[in-house]
Amino acid sequence: MPYPTATIDRRLALLSLANGFGGLALAHLLAIDAAADGTRKEFNGGLHHPAKVRRIIQLFMNGGASQMDTFDYKPELAKRHGQKFDPGDGAKVEAVTSVPGNVMKSPFDFKQYGQCGRWVSSVFPNIARHVDDIAFLMSVRSKTNVHGPASYLMNTGFTLPGFPCMGAWLSYGLGRMTDELPTFVVLPDPRGLPYNAQGNFSSGFLPVQHQGTMIRPTAPTPIADLRPPESAKYITPAGEVDGRAVLKEMNRQHADRRPGDSRLDARIAAYELAARMQLAAPEALDLSRESAGVRDSYGVDDKVSETFGRQCLTARRLVERGVRFVQVWSGAGGPTKNWDNHNNIRTELPAMAAATDRPVAALLSDLKQRGLLDDTLVLWNTEFGRHPFSQGADGRDHNGQTSVQWMAGPGVKGGVAYGESDEWSWRGAKSMDVHDVHATILHLLGIDHERLTFFHNGTNRRLTDVHGHVIQQVLV
Repeated sequence: MPYPTATIDRRLALLSLANGFGGLALAHLLAIDAAADGTRKEFNGGLHHPAKVRRIIQLFMNGGASQMDTFDYKPELAKRHGQKFDPGDGAKVEAVTSVPGNVMKSPFDFKQYGQCGRWVSSVFPNIARHVDDIAFLMSVRSKTNVHGPASYLMNTGFTLPGFPCMGAWLSYGLGRMTDELPTFVVLPDPRGLPYNAQGNFSSGFLPVQHQGTMIRPTAPTPIADLRPPESAKYITPAGEVDGRAVLKEMNRQHADRRPGDSRLDARIAAYELAARMQLAAPEALDLSRESAGVRDSYGVDDKVSETFGRQCLTARRLVERGVRFVQVWSGAGGPTKNWDNHNNIRTELPAMAAATDRPVAALLSDLKQRGLLDDTLVLWNTEFGRHPFSQGADGRDHNGQTSVQWMAGPGVKGGVAYGESDEWSWRGAKSMDVHDVHATILHLLGIDHERLTFFHNGTNRRLTDVHGHVIQQVLV
Protein backbone atom coordinates (compact mmCIF):
# COMPACT_ATOMS: atom_id res chain seq x y z
CA MET A 1 0.00 0.00 0.00
CA PRO A 2 1.56 3.36 -0.96
CA TYR A 3 2.36 5.96 1.65
CA PRO A 4 -0.09 8.86 1.92
CA THR A 5 1.21 11.77 -0.15
CA ALA A 6 1.27 14.11 2.81
CA THR A 7 3.68 11.87 4.76
CA ILE A 8 6.29 11.33 2.05
CA ASP A 9 9.55 13.23 2.33
CA ARG A 10 12.94 12.59 0.75
CA ARG A 11 14.18 10.52 3.64
CA LEU A 12 11.12 8.25 3.70
CA ALA A 13 11.28 7.83 -0.06
CA LEU A 14 14.91 6.72 0.14
CA LEU A 15 14.10 4.29 2.92
CA SER A 16 11.30 2.72 0.92
CA LEU A 17 13.66 2.36 -2.05
CA ALA A 18 16.31 0.82 0.20
CA ASN A 19 13.88 -1.95 1.13
CA GLY A 20 13.83 -2.89 -2.54
CA PHE A 21 17.58 -3.35 -3.23
CA GLY A 22 19.51 -3.52 -0.02
CA GLY A 23 20.35 0.15 0.40
CA LEU A 24 24.12 -0.32 0.26
CA ALA A 25 24.88 2.85 -1.64
CA LEU A 26 21.89 4.66 -0.10
CA ALA A 27 23.24 4.27 3.41
CA HIS A 28 25.78 6.99 2.70
CA LEU A 29 23.09 9.27 1.27
CA LEU A 30 20.87 8.75 4.28
CA ALA A 31 23.69 9.61 6.64
CA ILE A 32 24.29 12.86 4.79
CA ASP A 33 20.56 13.59 4.64
CA ALA A 34 20.28 13.09 8.39
CA ALA A 35 22.22 16.27 9.12
CA ALA A 36 19.46 18.71 10.10
CA ASP A 37 21.75 21.71 9.80
CA GLY A 38 22.78 20.76 6.25
CA THR A 39 26.40 20.00 7.12
CA ARG A 40 28.07 16.83 5.88
CA LYS A 41 28.10 13.85 8.22
CA GLU A 42 30.15 11.15 6.57
CA PHE A 43 28.89 7.60 6.98
CA ASN A 44 32.05 5.67 7.74
CA GLY A 45 30.97 3.09 10.26
CA GLY A 46 31.34 0.44 7.60
CA LEU A 47 28.50 -1.13 5.72
CA HIS A 48 28.55 -4.38 7.68
CA HIS A 49 31.00 -3.97 10.57
CA PRO A 50 33.14 -1.15 12.00
CA ALA A 51 35.68 0.07 9.45
CA LYS A 52 39.39 0.35 10.20
CA VAL A 53 40.18 2.00 6.83
CA ARG A 54 38.63 5.14 5.35
CA ARG A 55 40.70 5.52 2.20
CA ILE A 56 43.22 3.69 0.06
CA ILE A 57 46.32 4.48 -1.98
CA GLN A 58 47.07 1.60 -4.35
CA LEU A 59 50.49 1.45 -5.98
CA PHE A 60 50.29 -0.79 -9.04
CA MET A 61 53.51 -2.15 -10.56
CA ASN A 62 52.40 -2.79 -14.14
CA GLY A 63 54.05 -5.69 -15.96
CA GLY A 64 54.58 -8.33 -13.29
CA ALA A 65 57.25 -7.49 -10.72
CA SER A 66 59.74 -10.30 -10.15
CA GLN A 67 59.17 -11.70 -6.67
CA MET A 68 62.50 -13.55 -6.30
CA ASP A 69 64.38 -10.35 -7.17
CA THR A 70 62.52 -8.11 -4.72
CA PHE A 71 60.89 -9.67 -1.63
CA ASP A 72 60.94 -13.49 -1.99
CA TYR A 73 64.46 -14.55 -1.00
CA LYS A 74 65.37 -17.98 -2.43
CA PRO A 75 68.93 -19.14 -1.64
CA GLU A 76 68.19 -22.39 -3.52
CA LEU A 77 68.39 -20.44 -6.77
CA ALA A 78 71.96 -19.41 -5.97
CA LYS A 79 72.90 -23.02 -5.15
CA ARG A 80 71.58 -24.32 -8.47
CA HIS A 81 72.33 -21.34 -10.69
CA GLY A 82 72.97 -22.44 -14.28
CA GLN A 83 71.53 -25.93 -13.80
CA LYS A 84 68.59 -27.29 -15.78
CA PHE A 85 65.38 -26.36 -14.02
CA ASP A 86 63.80 -29.57 -12.75
CA PRO A 87 61.32 -29.27 -9.86
CA GLY A 88 61.59 -33.03 -9.39
CA ASP A 89 57.90 -33.91 -9.35
CA GLY A 90 57.49 -34.77 -13.00
CA ALA A 91 55.64 -31.54 -13.72
CA LYS A 92 55.88 -30.14 -17.21
CA VAL A 93 57.87 -26.92 -17.18
CA GLU A 94 56.56 -24.29 -19.56
CA ALA A 95 56.95 -20.57 -20.13
CA VAL A 96 54.56 -18.13 -21.76
CA THR A 97 56.66 -16.47 -24.43
CA SER A 98 59.89 -18.47 -24.41
CA VAL A 99 61.59 -21.82 -24.00
CA PRO A 100 62.45 -22.35 -20.30
CA GLY A 101 66.10 -21.71 -19.61
CA ASN A 102 68.32 -22.77 -16.72
CA VAL A 103 67.92 -21.83 -13.09
CA MET A 104 68.86 -18.17 -12.61
CA LYS A 105 69.77 -16.74 -9.24
CA SER A 106 68.85 -13.21 -8.37
CA PRO A 107 71.62 -10.84 -9.44
CA PHE A 108 70.80 -8.67 -6.43
CA ASP A 109 71.93 -9.04 -2.84
CA PHE A 110 69.38 -9.69 -0.12
CA LYS A 111 69.57 -8.53 3.50
CA GLN A 112 67.33 -8.85 6.52
CA TYR A 113 65.66 -5.68 7.80
CA GLY A 114 63.66 -4.55 10.80
CA GLN A 115 62.77 -6.36 13.98
CA CYS A 116 60.84 -8.87 11.89
CA GLY A 117 63.95 -9.81 9.90
CA ARG A 118 62.25 -9.59 6.51
CA TRP A 119 64.53 -10.33 3.56
CA VAL A 120 64.53 -7.55 0.95
CA SER A 121 66.54 -7.14 -2.24
CA SER A 122 69.07 -4.36 -2.68
CA VAL A 123 66.81 -2.76 -5.32
CA PHE A 124 64.53 -1.50 -2.52
CA PRO A 125 66.85 -0.03 0.16
CA ASN A 126 64.30 2.61 1.24
CA ILE A 127 61.17 0.46 1.34
CA ALA A 128 63.24 -2.08 3.29
CA ARG A 129 63.36 0.33 6.24
CA HIS A 130 59.56 0.07 6.58
CA VAL A 131 59.14 -3.70 6.74
CA ASP A 132 57.95 -3.60 10.36
CA ASP A 133 54.90 -1.62 9.17
CA ILE A 134 54.18 -3.92 6.22
CA ALA A 135 52.28 -7.19 5.91
CA PHE A 136 53.62 -9.25 3.00
CA LEU A 137 51.44 -11.66 1.03
CA MET A 138 54.15 -14.01 -0.14
CA SER A 139 52.38 -16.24 -2.65
CA VAL A 140 49.41 -14.67 -4.43
CA ARG A 141 48.16 -16.84 -7.26
CA SER A 142 46.62 -15.55 -10.49
CA LYS A 143 44.33 -17.50 -12.81
CA THR A 144 46.41 -16.47 -15.80
CA ASN A 145 49.91 -15.47 -16.83
CA VAL A 146 48.82 -13.11 -19.62
CA HIS A 147 49.03 -9.38 -18.87
CA GLY A 148 45.57 -8.25 -19.96
CA PRO A 149 43.49 -10.89 -18.17
CA ALA A 150 45.79 -10.86 -15.12
CA SER A 151 45.54 -7.08 -14.83
CA TYR A 152 41.77 -7.28 -15.12
CA LEU A 153 41.75 -9.96 -12.39
CA MET A 154 43.87 -7.91 -10.01
CA ASN A 155 41.71 -4.84 -10.57
CA THR A 156 38.21 -6.25 -11.05
CA GLY A 157 38.22 -9.83 -9.76
CA PHE A 158 37.56 -11.20 -13.26
CA THR A 159 39.83 -12.03 -16.20
CA LEU A 160 37.35 -10.65 -18.75
CA PRO A 161 36.52 -7.00 -19.49
CA GLY A 162 33.26 -5.38 -18.49
CA PHE A 163 33.43 -5.73 -14.71
CA PRO A 164 33.79 -2.89 -12.17
CA CYS A 165 37.21 -2.31 -10.67
CA MET A 166 37.80 -2.15 -6.93
CA GLY A 167 37.83 1.65 -6.88
CA ALA A 168 34.42 1.72 -8.57
CA TRP A 169 33.02 -0.79 -6.06
CA LEU A 170 34.23 1.39 -3.18
CA SER A 171 32.73 4.49 -4.74
CA TYR A 172 29.44 2.68 -5.18
CA GLY A 173 29.39 1.05 -1.76
CA LEU A 174 30.84 3.77 0.48
CA GLY A 175 30.19 6.95 -1.45
CA ARG A 176 32.11 10.19 -1.45
CA MET A 177 34.04 11.85 1.34
CA THR A 178 34.11 15.29 -0.30
CA ASP A 179 32.05 17.21 -2.83
CA GLU A 180 35.03 19.08 -4.29
CA LEU A 181 37.11 16.18 -5.63
CA PRO A 182 36.35 12.80 -7.21
CA THR A 183 35.85 9.73 -5.05
CA PHE A 184 38.12 7.55 -7.20
CA VAL A 185 41.22 9.04 -8.86
CA VAL A 186 43.69 7.32 -11.18
CA LEU A 187 47.24 8.67 -11.65
CA PRO A 188 48.57 6.84 -14.75
CA ASP A 189 52.20 6.54 -15.69
CA PRO A 190 52.90 9.53 -18.00
CA ARG A 191 54.70 7.19 -20.41
CA GLY A 192 51.42 5.52 -21.28
CA LEU A 193 48.35 3.71 -19.98
CA PRO A 194 48.75 0.15 -18.64
CA TYR A 195 47.59 -3.05 -20.29
CA ASN A 196 43.80 -2.85 -20.88
CA ALA A 197 44.14 0.95 -20.87
CA GLN A 198 41.13 2.51 -19.12
CA GLY A 199 39.47 -0.89 -18.72
CA ASN A 200 41.38 -1.23 -15.44
CA PHE A 201 39.61 1.84 -14.03
CA SER A 202 36.15 1.06 -15.41
CA SER A 203 32.86 1.10 -13.51
CA GLY A 204 31.71 -1.84 -15.63
CA PHE A 205 28.00 -2.37 -15.10
CA LEU A 206 27.88 -0.04 -12.09
CA PRO A 207 26.58 3.49 -12.71
CA VAL A 208 29.12 5.36 -14.81
CA GLN A 209 29.83 8.02 -12.18
CA HIS A 210 31.82 5.42 -10.21
CA GLN A 211 34.58 5.03 -12.81
CA GLY A 212 38.05 6.39 -12.10
CA THR A 213 38.87 10.01 -12.88
CA MET A 214 42.27 10.28 -14.56
CA ILE A 215 44.57 13.06 -13.40
CA ARG A 216 48.09 13.54 -14.80
CA PRO A 217 50.09 15.48 -12.17
CA THR A 218 53.25 15.65 -14.28
CA ALA A 219 51.52 16.98 -17.41
CA PRO A 220 51.27 20.71 -18.25
CA THR A 221 47.49 20.28 -18.05
CA PRO A 222 46.79 17.69 -15.32
CA ILE A 223 43.04 17.75 -15.95
CA ALA A 224 41.67 18.53 -19.40
CA ASP A 225 39.43 21.58 -19.72
CA LEU A 226 39.69 22.50 -16.06
CA ARG A 227 40.06 26.13 -17.10
CA PRO A 228 38.69 27.95 -20.16
CA PRO A 229 41.29 28.79 -22.85
CA GLU A 230 42.98 32.15 -22.43
CA SER A 231 41.62 33.24 -25.79
CA ALA A 232 38.02 32.95 -24.53
CA LYS A 233 37.87 36.37 -22.87
CA TYR A 234 34.08 36.36 -23.17
CA ILE A 235 33.81 33.60 -20.53
CA THR A 236 33.23 35.25 -17.18
CA PRO A 237 32.43 33.74 -13.75
CA ALA A 238 28.93 35.21 -13.84
CA GLY A 239 28.36 33.90 -17.35
CA GLU A 240 29.50 30.43 -16.32
CA VAL A 241 27.01 30.39 -13.44
CA ASP A 242 24.15 31.37 -15.74
CA GLY A 243 25.24 28.91 -18.38
CA ARG A 244 25.41 26.03 -15.92
CA ALA A 245 21.91 26.85 -14.68
CA VAL A 246 20.48 26.68 -18.21
CA LEU A 247 22.44 23.52 -18.98
CA LYS A 248 21.25 21.89 -15.76
CA GLU A 249 17.61 22.50 -16.68
CA MET A 250 18.13 21.14 -20.20
CA ASN A 251 19.93 18.05 -18.89
CA ARG A 252 17.20 17.29 -16.39
CA GLN A 253 14.53 17.55 -19.06
CA HIS A 254 16.59 15.23 -21.27
CA ALA A 255 17.03 12.73 -18.41
CA ASP A 256 13.31 12.77 -17.55
CA ARG A 257 12.55 11.59 -21.07
CA ARG A 258 15.08 8.72 -20.75
CA PRO A 259 14.55 7.06 -17.36
CA GLY A 260 16.92 4.25 -16.40
CA ASP A 261 19.87 5.53 -18.44
CA SER A 262 22.71 6.31 -16.02
CA ARG A 263 25.03 7.76 -18.66
CA LEU A 264 23.46 11.20 -18.67
CA ASP A 265 23.25 11.28 -14.88
CA ALA A 266 26.95 10.43 -14.76
CA ARG A 267 27.73 13.18 -17.27
CA ILE A 268 25.71 15.73 -15.32
CA ALA A 269 27.45 14.71 -12.09
CA ALA A 270 30.82 14.93 -13.84
CA TYR A 271 30.12 18.46 -15.10
CA GLU A 272 28.93 19.57 -11.69
CA LEU A 273 32.01 18.05 -10.08
CA ALA A 274 34.22 19.71 -12.69
CA ALA A 275 32.75 23.08 -11.78
CA ARG A 276 33.59 22.51 -8.11
CA MET A 277 37.03 21.17 -9.02
CA GLN A 278 37.91 24.47 -10.68
CA LEU A 279 38.43 25.79 -7.17
CA ALA A 280 39.66 22.67 -5.34
CA ALA A 281 41.85 20.84 -7.86
CA PRO A 282 44.46 23.55 -8.58
CA GLU A 283 45.25 23.81 -4.88
CA ALA A 284 45.29 20.02 -4.38
CA LEU A 285 47.67 19.49 -7.31
CA ASP A 286 50.03 22.37 -6.46
CA LEU A 287 53.08 20.63 -5.04
CA SER A 288 54.86 23.96 -4.57
CA ARG A 289 52.77 24.34 -1.42
CA GLU A 290 54.80 21.53 0.14
CA SER A 291 57.99 22.27 2.04
CA ALA A 292 61.35 21.70 0.40
CA GLY A 293 62.01 18.88 2.87
CA VAL A 294 58.83 17.02 1.93
CA ARG A 295 59.47 17.45 -1.78
CA ASP A 296 63.02 16.20 -1.33
CA SER A 297 61.89 13.13 0.62
CA TYR A 298 59.67 12.08 -2.30
CA GLY A 299 62.46 12.76 -4.79
CA VAL A 300 60.36 15.12 -6.92
CA ASP A 301 63.47 17.06 -7.98
CA ASP A 302 65.54 13.96 -8.71
CA LYS A 303 65.50 12.78 -12.35
CA VAL A 304 65.41 9.14 -11.23
CA SER A 305 62.34 9.41 -9.01
CA GLU A 306 60.66 12.70 -9.95
CA THR A 307 57.75 11.20 -11.90
CA PHE A 308 56.63 8.60 -9.38
CA GLY A 309 57.57 10.97 -6.57
CA ARG A 310 55.11 13.55 -7.89
CA GLN A 311 52.49 10.85 -8.27
CA CYS A 312 52.90 9.64 -4.68
CA LEU A 313 52.98 13.13 -3.18
CA THR A 314 49.87 14.02 -5.18
CA ALA A 315 48.19 10.86 -3.90
CA ARG A 316 48.89 11.92 -0.32
CA ARG A 317 47.47 15.39 -0.96
CA LEU A 318 44.35 13.91 -2.56
CA VAL A 319 43.50 11.48 0.24
CA GLU A 320 44.23 14.25 2.73
CA ARG A 321 41.51 16.28 0.99
CA GLY A 322 38.87 13.57 0.95
CA VAL A 323 39.52 11.36 -2.09
CA ARG A 324 38.61 7.84 -1.03
CA PHE A 325 40.64 5.76 -3.49
CA VAL A 326 43.78 6.79 -5.39
CA GLN A 327 45.44 4.38 -7.79
CA VAL A 328 49.03 5.17 -8.79
CA TRP A 329 50.51 3.32 -11.77
CA SER A 330 54.17 2.52 -12.39
CA GLY A 331 54.83 1.30 -15.92
CA ALA A 332 53.10 1.67 -19.26
CA GLY A 333 51.67 -1.15 -21.34
CA GLY A 334 53.99 -2.69 -23.92
CA PRO A 335 57.36 -4.46 -24.03
CA THR A 336 59.41 -1.78 -22.22
CA LYS A 337 59.19 0.97 -19.59
CA ASN A 338 57.49 -1.28 -17.06
CA TRP A 339 58.05 -4.30 -14.79
CA ASP A 340 57.78 -6.83 -17.65
CA ASN A 341 61.46 -7.74 -17.59
CA HIS A 342 61.80 -10.34 -20.36
CA ASN A 343 65.15 -9.20 -21.70
CA ASN A 344 67.47 -8.47 -18.80
CA ILE A 345 66.50 -8.46 -15.15
CA ARG A 346 69.91 -7.01 -14.25
CA THR A 347 69.37 -3.78 -16.15
CA GLU A 348 65.58 -3.44 -16.41
CA LEU A 349 64.42 -4.11 -12.86
CA PRO A 350 66.82 -1.72 -11.04
CA ALA A 351 65.63 1.23 -13.12
CA MET A 352 61.96 0.57 -12.33
CA ALA A 353 62.72 -0.07 -8.67
CA ALA A 354 64.85 3.05 -8.27
CA ALA A 355 62.08 5.19 -9.75
CA THR A 356 59.61 3.98 -7.11
CA ASP A 357 61.65 3.03 -4.02
CA ARG A 358 62.29 6.50 -2.60
CA PRO A 359 58.76 7.83 -3.28
CA VAL A 360 57.04 4.79 -1.77
CA ALA A 361 59.17 4.94 1.37
CA ALA A 362 58.50 8.68 1.64
CA LEU A 363 54.77 8.09 1.25
CA LEU A 364 54.75 5.61 4.13
CA SER A 365 56.78 7.96 6.35
CA ASP A 366 54.72 11.01 5.41
CA LEU A 367 51.37 9.31 6.03
CA LYS A 368 52.62 8.02 9.38
CA GLN A 369 53.98 11.39 10.49
CA ARG A 370 50.71 13.15 9.63
CA GLY A 371 48.56 10.54 11.33
CA LEU A 372 47.04 9.56 7.98
CA LEU A 373 48.35 6.01 8.22
CA ASP A 374 45.84 5.57 11.05
CA ASP A 375 43.01 5.43 8.51
CA THR A 376 44.71 5.10 5.10
CA LEU A 377 45.60 1.71 3.62
CA VAL A 378 48.60 1.54 1.28
CA LEU A 379 48.65 -1.34 -1.22
CA TRP A 380 51.55 -2.52 -3.40
CA ASN A 381 50.26 -4.75 -6.18
CA THR A 382 51.27 -6.34 -9.47
CA GLU A 383 49.42 -8.67 -11.82
CA PHE A 384 51.66 -11.75 -11.43
CA GLY A 385 55.23 -12.84 -10.70
CA ARG A 386 58.05 -14.25 -12.81
CA HIS A 387 59.82 -17.58 -13.32
CA PRO A 388 62.95 -18.78 -11.49
CA PHE A 389 64.59 -19.88 -14.74
CA SER A 390 66.04 -17.62 -17.38
CA GLN A 391 64.50 -16.30 -20.56
CA GLY A 392 67.30 -15.79 -23.04
CA ALA A 393 70.39 -14.80 -21.10
CA ASP A 394 69.14 -12.73 -18.16
CA GLY A 395 65.39 -12.19 -18.52
CA ARG A 396 62.43 -13.81 -16.76
CA ASP A 397 59.08 -14.84 -18.24
CA HIS A 398 55.58 -14.49 -16.74
CA ASN A 399 54.56 -16.68 -13.81
CA GLY A 400 50.94 -16.63 -12.68
CA GLN A 401 51.49 -19.22 -9.95
CA THR A 402 53.07 -16.98 -7.33
CA SER A 403 53.76 -13.29 -6.73
CA VAL A 404 54.38 -10.99 -3.78
CA GLN A 405 51.97 -8.20 -2.81
CA TRP A 406 51.94 -6.11 0.36
CA MET A 407 49.81 -3.76 2.44
CA ALA A 408 50.36 -1.30 5.28
CA GLY A 409 48.00 0.75 7.39
CA PRO A 410 45.19 0.49 9.94
CA GLY A 411 44.13 -2.99 10.93
CA VAL A 412 47.21 -4.52 9.28
CA LYS A 413 49.69 -6.51 11.35
CA GLY A 414 53.05 -4.98 10.49
CA GLY A 415 56.19 -7.09 10.17
CA VAL A 416 54.41 -10.31 9.24
CA ALA A 417 54.33 -12.43 6.12
CA TYR A 418 51.65 -14.90 5.15
CA GLY A 419 51.90 -17.49 2.43
CA GLU A 420 54.93 -19.23 1.02
CA SER A 421 56.21 -20.21 -2.39
CA ASP A 422 58.18 -23.39 -3.03
CA GLU A 423 61.97 -23.48 -2.81
CA TRP A 424 62.23 -22.08 -6.32
CA SER A 425 59.53 -19.41 -6.10
CA TRP A 426 58.00 -21.28 -9.03
CA ARG A 427 54.72 -22.35 -7.48
CA GLY A 428 52.97 -21.74 -4.21
CA ALA A 429 53.53 -23.97 -1.19
CA LYS A 430 50.91 -22.02 0.75
CA SER A 431 49.07 -19.69 -1.59
CA MET A 432 46.16 -17.29 -1.64
CA ASP A 433 44.07 -16.03 -4.52
CA VAL A 434 43.48 -12.50 -5.77
CA HIS A 435 39.92 -12.82 -4.42
CA ASP A 436 41.34 -13.37 -0.92
CA VAL A 437 43.30 -10.14 -1.26
CA HIS A 438 40.16 -8.26 -2.33
CA ALA A 439 38.10 -9.81 0.48
CA THR A 440 40.70 -8.66 3.02
CA ILE A 441 40.78 -5.11 1.67
CA LEU A 442 36.98 -4.86 1.76
CA HIS A 443 36.95 -6.27 5.29
CA LEU A 444 39.24 -3.47 6.47
CA LEU A 445 36.80 -0.98 4.94
CA GLY A 446 33.94 -2.43 6.97
CA ILE A 447 32.52 -4.42 4.07
CA ASP A 448 31.56 -8.09 3.95
CA HIS A 449 32.71 -9.02 0.46
CA GLU A 450 29.82 -11.45 0.05
CA ARG A 451 27.23 -8.75 0.74
CA LEU A 452 28.43 -5.87 -1.43
CA THR A 453 26.58 -6.88 -4.59
CA PHE A 454 24.95 -5.42 -7.69
CA PHE A 455 22.24 -7.23 -9.62
CA HIS A 456 23.30 -7.49 -13.25
CA ASN A 457 22.01 -9.78 -16.00
CA GLY A 458 20.17 -12.01 -13.57
CA THR A 459 23.08 -12.41 -11.11
CA ASN A 460 24.15 -10.68 -7.92
CA ARG A 461 27.67 -9.72 -8.95
CA ARG A 462 30.44 -8.83 -6.53
CA LEU A 463 34.13 -7.93 -6.61
CA THR A 464 35.15 -11.40 -5.38
CA ASP A 465 32.90 -13.32 -7.81
CA VAL A 466 31.98 -16.50 -5.86
CA HIS A 467 35.34 -16.81 -4.12
CA GLY A 468 37.44 -15.14 -1.45
CA HIS A 469 38.33 -15.46 2.21
CA VAL A 470 39.61 -12.75 4.53
CA ILE A 471 43.31 -13.31 5.29
CA GLN A 472 43.03 -13.04 9.05
CA GLN A 473 46.72 -13.86 9.55
CA VAL A 474 47.78 -10.37 8.44
CA LEU A 475 45.15 -8.47 10.44
CA VAL A 476 45.28 -7.23 14.02
